[in-house]
Amino acid sequence: MLAAAAVSGALFAKLSTRKLSASPAILALLIASVALPPGQAQAQSAKPYTIETFADGLDSPWSIAFLPDGRALITEKPGQLRLVAADGKLVNAPIAGVPKVFYGGQAGLFDVLPSHDFAQSQQIFLSYACGTRSANHLCVASAKLGENSLANVKEIFRSQMAKSGSAHYGGRMAWLPDNTLIVTLGDGYSYREEAQNLSNHLGKIVRLNADGSVPKDNPFVGKQGAKPEIYSYGHRNVQGLAYDAANKRLIAHEHGPRGGDEVNVITPGTNYGWPKATYGIDYTGAQISPYKEYEGTQQPAIYWVPSIAPSGITVYNGDMFPQWKGNLLVGALKAQQVSRVVLRGNKASEEEVLFKEVGARFRDVRTGPDGAIYLLTDSSDGKVLRVSAR
Repeated sequence: MLAAAAVSGALFAKLSTRKLSASPAILALLIASVALPPGQAQAQSAKPYTIETFADGLDSPWSIAFLPDGRALITEKPGQLRLVAADGKLVNAPIAGVPKVFYGGQAGLFDVLPSHDFAQSQQIFLSYACGTRSANHLCVASAKLGENSLANVKEIFRSQMAKSGSAHYGGRMAWLPDNTLIVTLGDGYSYREEAQNLSNHLGKIVRLNADGSVPKDNPFVGKQGAKPEIYSYGHRNVQGLAYDAANKRLIAHEHGPRGGDEVNVITPGTNYGWPKATYGIDYTGAQISPYKEYEGTQQPAIYWVPSIAPSGITVYNGDMFPQWKGNLLVGALKAQQVSRVVLRGNKASEEEVLFKEVGARFRDVRTGPDGAIYLLTDSSDGKVLRVSAR
């Protein structure tokens, strides 16, 4: 076998010095012809990670957030907030005091986000659908986390206008370095034209102070007819959000219809096009817009056709997988995968599809404090999976 490898290596070196139009195909055949010992071949094909169950017994988990002491909070879409010990043991009783949640369809309890000073304040933030089927909103509340209940629960934001139905809420949250809160919203599905209307919050990303007040430097403050909370607009249903501290940029992704899922770098005051411009079509097959690009709107960094149905997103910043550091990990529901995406400026490329062997819809993906990757499976018997290096 070593002799065969030596012969092929010599031939490879000889051919690589020639200008052959078919050289890529020839070289591929030569590389494939090099026989490797069985153990070495197996090592080359082995995945660089292992996947294990960290916690289970969860009812449609939607979001996970790690606390400074290693514990984790998990939201369950029907309206429960759960606590997981650092060793993965799920505390039996849900945390009491969660605000009343409108649950049904895509509506429910969404994100959980600890405050920057959680170690001192014990403050967390929750996003959720509120109201009734005929008149509902995306709401955000702050609360103090006690041993087994929430205290000082206060609604700090309620989207306007009210909508009917139970679809497209957005619901992800993230902190900017100035301690302002970013909250994503959806277009309400049947209200997609409102994503271009600055007089309401549908199809927008908003920026708030931690008490729910409006930062004075928001892009539409003082503009007649515009909601001052709006940070960006022209979105369909933003369900992935992360702040990339190393590159000082806010990154979000949103669901397209049939095709046209997007990752965007979010900048204040920018129009991201929906529904004026889209790479997708309606679920009926009808055209939504004749435009994939439209003057005055921002093109996505990357888009998927057909749709992968993106979920959570993280900028991997751990040390366990140095080869992925700084990459985006984009979870997917329909495609049952995590896409590793490299973002260069305002353009991105999908470099690798990961974790498809699990065979599950992924609702959230996060970098853990230990550098492992944590995945939530979207199921009535949901799990937290921990991905660690071999």
